[in-house]
Amino acid sequence: GLDNDIDGMVHLSDLDWNVSGEEAIQRYRKGETVKAKVLDVDVEKERVSLGIKQLGGDPMEGDAFKKGQQVTVTVTAVETGGIEVKFGEEDAPATAFIRKSDLSRDRNEQRTERFSVGDRVDAMVTGIDKASRRVSVSIKALEMKDEQAAIEQFGSSDSGASLGDILGAALREKAGSKE
Repeated sequence: GLDNDIDGMVHLSDLDWNVSGEEAIQRYRKGETVKAKVLDVDVEKERVSLGIKQLGGDPMEGDAFKKGQQVTVTVTAVETGGIEVKFGEEDAPATAFIRKSDLSRDRNEQRTERFSVGDRVDAMVTGIDKASRRVSVSIKALEMKDEQAAIEQFGSSDSGASLGDILGAALREKAGSKE
């Protein structure tokens, strides 16, 4: 109900950017006062269309995320096939599902039980599909990018040195510079 005996309606799809309308509507109670944006006024049908999600920014709008960007994600759910995460702005977070195979470069570390709800982990944005409103992120891709950067800085892939050799030499070099 609005002023002057005018009724408005918020469609389920205009409640939240990231969750379904059925899930979002559970947060509201009859008689509760909420802020909303007027989306449309249809004088003939005497309808006022309102939107709650439009008050906050759309996490998929603009260039909030770029492919190859490093992001810190917070685990929101742990499942057998991977982990659900959120990241970005607090008022309009993006969500993603990291598949088990993208949890680590090391197959032994691709276990979902390593993670708990609330854990913060660094990952890399690997894809953005604005049409389906999905951002893909991968911990494995970030690990591989970091490893490639270390090889480029401290050695070459054809030198016969392993990543352990390269990192060991870098740590010895850093320790020697401190003395």
